[in-house]
Amino acid sequence: MSRPSAAPGADLARELAATLRGEVRFDAAERTVYSHDASNYRHLPLGVVKPADLDDVRTAMALCRQYGVPVVPRGAGTSIGGQAIGPGAVVLDFRRHLGAVLDVDPDRRTARVEPGTVLDHLQRAARPHGLRFGPDPSTHSRCTLGGMIGNDSCGAHSVVWGRTSDNVESLDLLLADGTELTVGGPLGPAERAALRALPGRAGQLHRDLQEFTDRNLAEIRRGMPDLPRRTSGYPLDALLPERGHHLARALTGTEGTCALLLGATVRLVEDPPARALVVAGYPDETAAADAVPALLPLGPLTVEGMAADLIAALLAAGPRPPALDRLPEGACWLFLEAGGTTPAEALDAARLLADAVRRERSATAAVVTDPGEQRQLWGVREAGAGIVTRLPGGGEAWPGWEDSAVPPERLGDYLRDLRALLRRHHLRGVPYGHFGEGCVHLRIDFPLTAPHGPAVFRAFLEEAADLAVSYGGSLSGEHGDGQARAELLPRMYPPGIIALFGGFKRIWDPENLLNPGALVDPRPLDADLRLAGPVRALPLALPYPQDDGSLAKAVHRCVGVAKCVDPDTGVMCPSYMATGEERHSTRGRARLLAEMLRGELIPDGWRSPEVRESLDLCLGCKGCASDCPVHVDMATYKAEFLHQHHRHRPRPLPHYSLGWLPLWLRAVALAPGAANLIARSPAAGPLKRLGGVDPRRPIPVFPPETFTRWYRRHRAAHPAPAGARPVLLWPDTFSDHLQPNVLRAAVEVLTHLGFDVRLPAGPVCCGLTWYSTGQLGTARRVMRRGLRAVAGTGLPADTPVVGMDPSCTATLREDLPRLLGAEGRPLAERTRTFAEFIDQYAPDAPLPRLPVDAVTQTHCHQHAVLGTAADRRVEARTGLRNRVLDSGCCGLAGNFGFERGHFEVSTTIAERVLLPAVRAAGQDTVILADGFSCRTQIAHLAEGRRALHLAELLQRALRDGS
Repeated sequence: MSRPSAAPGADLARELAATLRGEVRFDAAERTVYSHDASNYRHLPLGVVKPADLDDVRTAMALCRQYGVPVVPRGAGTSIGGQAIGPGAVVLDFRRHLGAVLDVDPDRRTARVEPGTVLDHLQRAARPHGLRFGPDPSTHSRCTLGGMIGNDSCGAHSVVWGRTSDNVESLDLLLADGTELTVGGPLGPAERAALRALPGRAGQLHRDLQEFTDRNLAEIRRGMPDLPRRTSGYPLDALLPERGHHLARALTGTEGTCALLLGATVRLVEDPPARALVVAGYPDETAAADAVPALLPLGPLTVEGMAADLIAALLAAGPRPPALDRLPEGACWLFLEAGGTTPAEALDAARLLADAVRRERSATAAVVTDPGEQRQLWGVREAGAGIVTRLPGGGEAWPGWEDSAVPPERLGDYLRDLRALLRRHHLRGVPYGHFGEGCVHLRIDFPLTAPHGPAVFRAFLEEAADLAVSYGGSLSGEHGDGQARAELLPRMYPPGIIALFGGFKRIWDPENLLNPGALVDPRPLDADLRLAGPVRALPLALPYPQDDGSLAKAVHRCVGVAKCVDPDTGVMCPSYMATGEERHSTRGRARLLAEMLRGELIPDGWRSPEVRESLDLCLGCKGCASDCPVHVDMATYKAEFLHQHHRHRPRPLPHYSLGWLPLWLRAVALAPGAANLIARSPAAGPLKRLGGVDPRRPIPVFPPETFTRWYRRHRAAHPAPAGARPVLLWPDTFSDHLQPNVLRAAVEVLTHLGFDVRLPAGPVCCGLTWYSTGQLGTARRVMRRGLRAVAGTGLPADTPVVGMDPSCTATLREDLPRLLGAEGRPLAERTRTFAEFIDQYAPDAPLPRLPVDAVTQTHCHQHAVLGTAADRRVEARTGLRNRVLDSGCCGLAGNFGFERGHFEVSTTIAERVLLPAVRAAGQDTVILADGFSCRTQIAHLAEGRRALHLAELLQRALRDGS
């Protein structure tokens, strides 16, 4: 398939690039990445601008107006209605550079923010003053204040602190024609008169707005329902005199259709220093909803509802969080948070709530005071939008009827009727949400990929809209309308109000340049569906069993929740944390793969340069496979892409030098002294260039003897004690050839614990270097050779296998059965990490005491695939005082950090948390890192600090105690 000969909008792109300080991207990759938000829709923009400052915003708006090109403002792109995308528009990404908290005024309890300020960054700035911003959507770690103002976002605590519109003091605006003004409220008669008297466009706008309001007072008073969660349509009632003609409130929730936000002053509230959580259990969701009105007078900070089917979806997707054990008996739960100035005060408030819950005979309650358990429970709730996209028992669920809201006292009846409506349409979904304000989140298994899917989608939404309105409710209670619901607004509002919406927008944006089609004159709700497009039948090498063998279904797991663009915490996504570029996030890569499979804007299939460039900076950390709420597995998709992209073609040099490194290391082991001389000679530079290795990476020192050679001598001199239980130690390539001390330590510790340590009957390798570089055929052959070596030991089939390197162990646990199917499953099932083996097979054995301080870097593959619970239990048995870093990937990631072109990203990732923590640790503090890559990165970049494997630390303690 051929590409267009000329890029659309080339003249505008050239002029923007010549004028702006920020990035201007009109290429296929960037247009693809910004063609989606968290909705069901796909709109290819003309291009993307990432303004470096407000002057860039002004200039970009002026040039787009000159060319007649619409503009769509965007924050984190988590809008569920489709309001952060627009066909043929220039998308302004405010999050990339305009995210500062400009000022916090604790006396006035206000903050000044830029439009791209991430909510958690504002909370962090306000916290030292005992303050916070009240609204807190579940996307708080990445959503922006500009996006929250655009959608009038709410969150779990709006039951006590209100919506965003209740917490906005003033907005700095740029109109499409270049006019700038600041709006606020409430306004008295004198202030309104002063605004009418302003000269120029600003004065005319205020005169038009006041005349518009005065002409339509009766219509607005009669036609705008009074609800705690009404975020559908324009909030015209904020213009009423009795509401203070509050222009900031009137503009909050307009979804970027009236003005561009340049900055905002928001109000802050007192943040209770202590919290306690009451989890109330009810027999079903309607019983929980019916209980809410009696609990609201007690002033809970949250009243969140979550039913058993959400828990079932969570458990179907991954391991059970331990905090679920705190859920009391029931099939639906309310999360009732209580606050106080002290823990005792918060506990007293929680007990009052729990007592009120228990007055209902069928209800149960548990009070959770441990902050860690509270965080885990809230984590389940916050991940809801992602969790429920995969329904228990199978099936995909999608947004559409995402956040309807009714009066809280009518919520129980509404939920009963909503469930009945789903059954009539033969649809399934998992309701949950903000029960204290009558707001229900719901993802539904619309058959959007089927020919009849759009018709089913439309029929349900129309009936659901009528149902919500019949209960006095709102189509949207939190996420705004966008394309998903704007067409349904006439079902909620009378024709006069719909006409006024159009008139209101024309006052602000008469040329219809700002997010056209989002609220006024909306696009059809069943058009432009991203799943309704074509899917190319490209060859696949991996099985994708959780997605019916379909890579398209796998990448469509991404619904845009955007946890991968959280810039501060967790493992996912290290390349995004380093570059800040959306195309280097899990979400961005999933969008590019989906477009590749669609074959329109990216027509080259497996040969796509856009996908190759995006995946080039993917570290294969597997963080997304565990941390993404829908378990997008980009490391697997990358292996598939590299396999197909380079099939029957020359590969990059590192695929030969580093991908085949296990083979080269076996050769080096024949003459390690000569290899060390060459590595320290002038020949090292040309060798690195030849292998595609960054010149700043040192060639490792090769030990005089491999572990396997040492083991043969050791076993000959020290036979295993009679009757000792055998355990098979997997001598991974890098430990065997580069750091044999780790494997030696394992032998010493496991022998001390009474085990007979054996090795496979021949050389083994997990195949990861070939797998991660997409050389899947070779990886399979290497893995099969390893299986034969394990079988050749003659040991019983249930003999545990201990892996010392987390990446190798994770490969055996997860990728081995993925590549070899049932053939690889038995080895995968009996493979354990060093700590898992001790925890499971020597639970009562005395371990040496380790009364030292430690800082631990968890290998990303261990975090994602293996888990660390056993490590924490083993450490507790030794008395180790350990601090586990929230550092994510170390940045080396096997071959990644060695490859030419990756050094800067690799070091940036390491400098985010890991290296500062290592440098700050005292010389007596032990640096623990079980991963070979992690230890190597620390050795290269942390100025002489050396990290130890847990086995080495235990070995040291054994020797010190002997």
